[in-house]
Amino acid sequence: MENFNLGENSQAEEKHTDTEKESRKQELSMSVSPICEKNGQKTAYVSFSDGNRSAEGEIPDCKITKNNGFDEGEVAQLELYMKGNLMILKKMASSVNVFDAFMGKNS
Repeated sequence: MENFNLGENSQAEEKHTDTEKESRKQELSMSVSPICEKNGQKTAYVSFSDGNRSAEGEIPDCKITKNNGFDEGEVAQLELYMKGNLMILKKMASSVNVFDAFMGKNS
């Protein structure tokens, strides 16, 4: 699992109270699924969460397909992150051992 912070979007941040700003500064956790096949294409799923909000995207399309709480600008940032790190995410997905992941083991 990888952690990173979303860049701040000053226009969006101005619309939120200080408490909301603090909750948005929480670290994001990211996890990558093993490679699977969807419609004849190799696909992996990338999940993002900060404890309150979550999103799931697909690679290699680099599109967020499920979103619970991120605004449009943040979704665009997550998609940009996936595009910019696509090769790394593919390597992460290919290295996931399904059995170890199922058993809760970290490799």
